[in-house]
Amino acid sequence: MRFISNKNIIFLHTAFAVFLLFSCQSNFKEVQKSTFAEFTPSGEADSINIKYTDSGRIKSILVSPKMLDYASVEFPFTEFPKGINVTLYDEKGKKTFVTSKYAVTFKNTDLIDLQGNVKITNESGQLFETEQLYFDQKNEWFYTEKRYKFTDPKGVSFGEGVDFSKDFKIINSQGISGEIENTK
Repeated sequence: MRFISNKNIIFLHTAFAVFLLFSCQSNFKEVQKSTFAEFTPSGEADSINIKYTDSGRIKSILVSPKMLDYASVEFPFTEFPKGINVTLYDEKGKKTFVTSKYAVTFKNTDLIDLQGNVKITNESGQLFETEQLYFDQKNEWFYTEKRYKFTDPKGVSFGEGVDFSKDFKIINSQGISGEIENTK
């Protein structure tokens, strides 16, 4: 009867562990490469000026110093890492202006996430300011849970959490404080 010594068992275990380690390391490097390639932009543009039209009428103009398009990922999006300036037009040609230091638009949801010194102004002299704001392109509706400041000719108000139409005609605030002139 032949017995295997403890030294041989330890050697076999060590050799097997080293084999596993090297085979996993090679596979891990492949996974890293595929993950890195997945978030490489499929398109990149500098100094863009895009006009969106519908039935021959300009709906909006987007200007940005940098655009990165991630169209080939599972959840496609377009990123504007250096901010945006957008002009929105209503049916009567009235303008609403939107600026932010960063923006990302998600293609499958028509949702835009605006971040960093977000400002919305219009021709009526109204100004909305916050640090993060979402825009639902399909419904033309803005919303945030962050603190905000709203200034118009009637006064200044502050709050946290609000949603509103792009023309400021409908505003639903969760909490508001400030001075507003009563028009009744």
